[in-house]
Amino acid sequence: MHPQLPIDVHADTGVWTTDGLPMIYVPRHFFVNNHVETEAVVGREVYAPALYKAGYRSAYFWCQKEAATHGIEGMAVYEHYLKRLSQRGWGLFSFTSADATTGHATVKLEHSVFVLAQGIAGVPVNHSKVCYLFAGWFSGAMDWVLETGGSAIRTTSEETQCAAESHAHGHAHCVFTVRPL
Repeated sequence: MHPQLPIDVHADTGVWTTDGLPMIYVPRHFFVNNHVETEAVVGREVYAPALYKAGYRSAYFWCQKEAATHGIEGMAVYEHYLKRLSQRGWGLFSFTSADATTGHATVKLEHSVFVLAQGIAGVPVNHSKVCYLFAGWFSGAMDWVLETGGSAIRTTSEETQCAAESHAHGHAHCVFTVRPL
């Protein structure tokens, strides 16, 4: 994949933008170490729902802005979202299935940032579902598609398979399942 991601750096402020949205560029180990330490302090049972809500809101907002910026709509926006996530180093995202009429989708994630960081730069090895941070993103994007298409359906999303579990279960990639509430 040759990303060709448009990055603009403002000469006076140093602010990075892509498609008009401000961005932050940080090393993977920095982000993952902060994520792991926050989870350790507050606990996954508190942290995961907070990340879900924040991720949901952010994905919904992103879809709204990108649709306007690029003049796209519906599932094309969601597909663009997965492409941009893949171009930003989070991993390679793709649909295994998606149906905007029912609110169902299966998102495949290969080379997840959280799986690749296991055991590197102080990140502990964890054989559980470590990519849960992404779950809210996929329901936020689907709900944007549904709402802008006139549907009252709203969704939820969860990580149903993680490549970090590969030691015990042999998973080659992560899977997120989006379904109606």
